[in-house]
Amino acid sequence: MEKTNRPASQQQPTRPARPGRGEAGRRRAEPEPPPPGGVLWTIAGDVRQLLMLPAAFTLQVAHPAIAAGVDTYSVFRTDPWGRGERSLRSVQLWVYGGEQAAEEGRRVRRLHREIQGTDTRGRRYHALDPSCYAWVHATGFPIYRYAGRYLLRPFTPAQERQLYREWLQVGRILGLHDRDMPQTIEEYWPYYHRMLAEEIEPTAVARELVATDVPLPRPQGGSLPVRLLLRLTWPVLRVLFLRFRAFVTAGYMPFEARAAVGLEWSPAQERRLRRFSTAVRILVPLLPERLRYLPIAREARARWRAGTRGGVPARGAL
Repeated sequence: MEKTNRPASQQQPTRPARPGRGEAGRRRAEPEPPPPGGVLWTIAGDVRQLLMLPAAFTLQVAHPAIAAGVDTYSVFRTDPWGRGERSLRSVQLWVYGGEQAAEEGRRVRRLHREIQGTDTRGRRYHALDPSCYAWVHATGFPIYRYAGRYLLRPFTPAQERQLYREWLQVGRILGLHDRDMPQTIEEYWPYYHRMLAEEIEPTAVARELVATDVPLPRPQGGSLPVRLLLRLTWPVLRVLFLRFRAFVTAGYMPFEARAAVGLEWSPAQERRLRRFSTAVRILVPLLPERLRYLPIAREARARWRAGTRGGVPARGAL
């Protein structure tokens, strides 16, 4: 991504450092997470997020450098369930973590400090180079926007702009500078289409994440009866899960990104996706909060409601 110098008024908003708390008090002022009650607070912890994440992860690893890093350093083959749980927890903390959000962002950066090598095009890379690290962050916005049309409902122009502003706050939590992220939607789309045209390709890791014939270890958690049942039924469940993952990955990925990654999509698949999405869009809002929202989001929303005067905040219109 090309770097540009921006006036101070456009630099990332900060939280004043708190004095008298040792290193934390001396640390530079930290970026604020997305605000309670915003668009991300409504959608990022909703269980429908689980259907969107495979598309975002696959679009990330369609970048040659990110694919090389994941292929060499990630445990996505040997511990896919643990890796998925840790990734989901990070996303939740970036949005709902409050004071933990910035620390989680620093933890993620620390994990990536030693990740470097040669990408699939023979170029040297480092995981924290903004040219690839920013892409990991950038994939979230188009997935939320596109998948939201199916699983939520289309964003209004105002909601879309608010979503983008809040997603920029997540980028700052991750340690990205404003100069490394498009600062408006108008700046974002040329960047996005340039990345699809010049960088994104059907990498081996991306193809593996949509394959239906790859090994997949069975989940190890749960009670003894659950583990025994999984051991007996896993050969069938593995095939069903891989087919479903491939279906939602391609289905909830924007069509132009789908083409860049080399994913096929038929009219029949589109009809099935629309039927499935309609059922999800109708049923999930009927669930009680404890089932509709993931644990970190649910607890944060409960704390926010308890601390809000004048009644219970709205759950969001999406």
